[in-house]
Amino acid sequence: MKSIEFDKTNAVCGALFVGIGLFFGFESLNLELGTAFRMGPGYFPFLLACALVLLGGIILFQAFRVEHEGIGPIAWRGLLLILPSAIFFGLTIRGLGFVPSLFLTAFIASFASSRMTPILAILLSAGLTVFSVLVFEYGLGLPFRTFGPWLGF
Repeated sequence: MKSIEFDKTNAVCGALFVGIGLFFGFESLNLELGTAFRMGPGYFPFLLACALVLLGGIILFQAFRVEHEGIGPIAWRGLLLILPSAIFFGLTIRGLGFVPSLFLTAFIASFASSRMTPILAILLSAGLTVFSVLVFEYGLGLPFRTFGPWLGF
């Protein structure tokens, strides 16, 4: 008979997710929830808290598997390109405007993949930019500057 072993890292992570999810779930009950068609201010935080509890429960359940998988190497390339690209977007959205900031952000983040070529990165960034302008500016009608004051438009 095998003794029950568990992965301490997954167990702590799962328990942390469940605990944080329960805390925010109970706190969101202090706000009006509403219904799915007329959502109140507490509806979305409650759904996110439920999702966090569910994911934490899955991670906690997987902590009790007997076979453990090792953690692979840290993806430094992605870590050094994706996070700074989001910061770049936040710092330049007002000055450059939506289109140039989004294009450059996508261009920087696309090189997190080692298989990305410059031509493919330009195509991906242009496609994402066109799609985002169509959705956010024309579809949703959000008021933002397409090109900012730094460019002189």
